[in-house]
Amino acid sequence: MLERFVERIDFTSYEDFKENFKLKIPENFNFGFDVVDVYAEEEPDREALIWCDDDGNERHFTFADVKDRSNRAANMFKSLGIKKGDTVLMMLRQRPEVWFVMVGLHKLGAIVIPATFQLMAHDIIYRCNAADVKMIVCADDPQIVQHVNTARPECRMLQYVSVLGEAPEGWRSLSEDLDAASPDFPRPQGDEATHNEDPMLIYFSSGTTGEPKMILHDFLLPLGHIVTAKYWQQVYDGCRHLTQADSGWAKFAWGKIYGQWICGAVIVTYDTQRFNPQRMLEIMEKLRLNSFCGPSTIYRYLIQEDLTKYDFSSIKHCSMAGEPLNPEVYYKWQEATGITSGRKLRDLRSVKASDRARAASSLRISRGSMSVRARPECRRRSMTSI
Repeated sequence: MLERFVERIDFTSYEDFKENFKLKIPENFNFGFDVVDVYAEEEPDREALIWCDDDGNERHFTFADVKDRSNRAANMFKSLGIKKGDTVLMMLRQRPEVWFVMVGLHKLGAIVIPATFQLMAHDIIYRCNAADVKMIVCADDPQIVQHVNTARPECRMLQYVSVLGEAPEGWRSLSEDLDAASPDFPRPQGDEATHNEDPMLIYFSSGTTGEPKMILHDFLLPLGHIVTAKYWQQVYDGCRHLTQADSGWAKFAWGKIYGQWICGAVIVTYDTQRFNPQRMLEIMEKLRLNSFCGPSTIYRYLIQEDLTKYDFSSIKHCSMAGEPLNPEVYYKWQEATGITSGRKLRDLRSVKASDRARAASSLRISRGSMSVRARPECRRRSMTSI
């Protein structure tokens, strides 16, 4: 899959990468049809997603499953009058339906607005009115439902609210609607077709100064994150990768859907109600994780456990983002996992770890709305950070 979107994959040096890395931009790229559905047609049994939760539950999904469920999602939204250019607010935590809903909305041409489950009623009102949100889909979380119910009367354009599982009065059941929808969704044509410059996704900024701002991304965003996945997180075909991030954060988009699937990785997700470091370590060992990315806080929790109880031999690369990582945390994790600059990825052996980190730190792809900045400490190691 990756070779369809880049002119060249392997490089001999950072300078070679910087000068010669080029994306191949399709005329009308749509991640749902041109990545997910292509996998489903060519390798229907190829593993796409592994979902785990706090209670030890585990579900595996192939690309055929993702195609089926995303087509159902697209048909469900269409049946409710959601069309190209309409906005849908999504608060699904890390349920498997996140991937089905996002890909389905991409296929339909509607705009998805991922939002964190931590939003209060006033946050929901602000976002709905700022972006003319027509529908909210959310996880089966009583607190989310309560906040949406409180916000709903003040959301001017809001027409539908949908929740996983059993629907309260005045709500739709996302689960039932998906099951009832058709699994066939042909690629839209004419005015309903998507184009590279069309809006695909909106994130709201954190609102550090003033109200949160809308940040709009077009349909080329997934191609921009090839660099993130391949040359920073260092995922590869068949790699099992986990980025620990709620679906409402931008880290989700660059860490656990677009670039990773384009590169052929299997996405592992740990759907936490309350973060449990022991459970995460169990998942790493049981599922033989190959690549891991998390905020520094996660690493600080993990090193407080008895790391000698776990087998980390499958892990080839770790990365972090968001906040600085204390040296003592870094070295303790490095000692426990055995990750050093000598452990190479099989498809990037010709490029030093330092070159890969610098390449990811320097390249900027404006059409994909993505840029990466690596910390200067990331040299000659298989752990990188931004």
